[in-house]
Amino acid sequence: ADAVSSMVYEANARIRDPVYGCAGAICQLQKQVSDLQAELAKARAEIVNMQCQQANLLALICMEVTQSQDQVMAPPSNEDTYETTTGNSFLNFYDDSNNLNSLWEPLWT
Repeated sequence: ADAVSSMVYEANARIRDPVYGCAGAICQLQKQVSDLQAELAKARAEIVNMQCQQANLLALICMEVTQSQDQVMAPPSNEDTYETTTGNSFLNFYDDSNNLNSLWEPLWT
């Protein structure tokens, strides 16, 4: 029964493709599978890349938060130093937040 089914299938395939028959259909399906596997590998690589970018971004944000908390928690030696330090830390935070914008750019391109 299987042999008859195979012969009928091959005959129908020869009608569609007189030169290659089933072999042509099999080659076409193998090429399609290969193309889809390559596309899947590319998508997986993009996912890993995005996960690495996210991890790096989170690490940078955590470092920034830790540094800003350390600056806020540092005891001032006198009032003049406190005012200067506080003003500078806000300026540094502003500069650092501008630098973070450049980190976001690769995520959107």
